[in-house]
This record gives sequence, structure tokens and C-alpha cells, in this order.
Amino acid sequence: MPPYRRILPFLAVTLFIVGWHLALLSHPASLVPRPAAVAAAIGELASKGLLLKYVVASLFRVTWGYLLGVAVAIPLGILLGLSKRGEAAFNPLIQLLRPISPLAWIPIAILWFGVGDLSAIFLILIASFLPMLAASMNAVRNVDPIYINAGRNFGLSNLRMISKILVPAMMPEMIVALRLTLGISWLVVVAAEMIAVNSGLGFLIVEARNTGNRYDLVVAGMVLIGATGLLLDTVMRRLERIDAVRWGYAAR
Repeated sequence: MPPYRRILPFLAVTLFIVGWHLALLSHPASLVPRPAAVAAAIGELASKGLLLKYVVASLFRVTWGYLLGVAVAIPLGILLGLSKRGEAAFNPLIQLLRPISPLAWIPIAILWFGVGDLSAIFLILIASFLPMLAASMNAVRNVDPIYINAGRNFGLSNLRMISKILVPAMMPEMIVALRLTLGISWLVVVAAEMIAVNSGLGFLIVEARNTGNRYDLVVAGMVLIGATGLLLDTVMRRLERIDAVRWGYAAR
């Protein structure tokens, strides 16, 4: 990678911060905090031990909800994708539920699980399950039939056909779906924490607004949400470099 490619992201962030600061110089009465005040607020959270606590709380909920949703959605999506009758039976229900915002489930989540981690995990499970289910079904349909026919010619069982041929052929498309679904899950956990729990980065934003109009903490929470989301996406992009996946991108 050329050296300038490594500098460009930092340059863009620096220009944004400078523009933010200059814009507030011309509007000194604005309620929007300056970058230095936001940095001080992040330092305040760290000194009180709240920074790590809130980030870990949000990551805990995302991890459980996301992994549970993916663990159920991918096998079910493969089975439905292989069965035309199963897809015909369940696809209308999936397409009916998929456009419903996960946040619309908040009253039901609170009714079933109360206010706490289980409610947030349930919402994230819903947010990750339906997109991954649809993506898995679509990935199965996009596998070149020549691979399936080759497996049958070699006498592979259904289980070995799925593990040795179908899953590797699906991987490039599934990695993209996993990245997008993780982003959705991260958005949902922040929104859920504003309503259904009393910890996490979403809770930090609401609490800072309601108890003293601490807009420096509000923006600090936004910065932490963005930085953590960027870190999660960077980790997911590493999966694209796995040799077993890269061949699929080259083939496209």
C-alpha cells in the first residue's frame, strides 16, 4: 500500500475536527461542544472508570445477540435455500417480518424480558437473524450448479456437500452479509440502550442529556459509538483476507 493511502484517513479526520472547531468559533453561543471539550469529556469518563464499563456493556449485548442470530440464521438459511418447497412456504413470512424495524419490537421485548440485558440481546437477535437468513438463502441460490453437480458425481453425502462445497462457495457473499449485519446490530444496541437498559453507550447519551444537559458527554458518546463501530468493521474486513475466501472475490 502506498504511504499516502495510510495518511489519507487521518487527514480526513483532522480536516473534519479543524472544520468543526472553526465552525464553532463563528458561533460561540452554540450548544454544540468544541472538540477539546469532547476530548475532555472522554477523559472524564475514563478517569471515573465509566468509559470501559459502557463500551464493554454494549459489546457484551451485541456479541450475544449477534452470535445467536447468526448461529440460527445461517443453518436455517442453507436448509431453506436447498429446499424449494421450504423456501416457497417460509419466504413470504420472512419478507413480511424483515421490513419491520427491530426497534418496533422494543415494547414486546420489555414485556417479555423486562428492562435489562435480555431485552437488548433479544432486539439484536431479531436485527441480525432476519437479514442473515435472507442473505444465506440468497447465497445458496447464487452458488454455481456446476459445483453441486461435481459433488454429486463424487458421491458426497448431503452433509459433506454442504460442508465441503456449499459453505466455501457461499463464503465471499456471506462475509459481506456478516459485516452489514454486524453494523445493523451495533445501531440497534445503541438505540435499545436508550430505552430498555441502564448502561452502555446509548444509555450514556440519554443520561447525559437528561441530567444536566451535558452535551460534551453526548457528543463523546457519539464519538465512542463511531470509533467502536469502525473497530468492529475493521475486524470483520480481516475475514476477507482469508485464503479460503479471497478466491471467491477473484472469481467475481
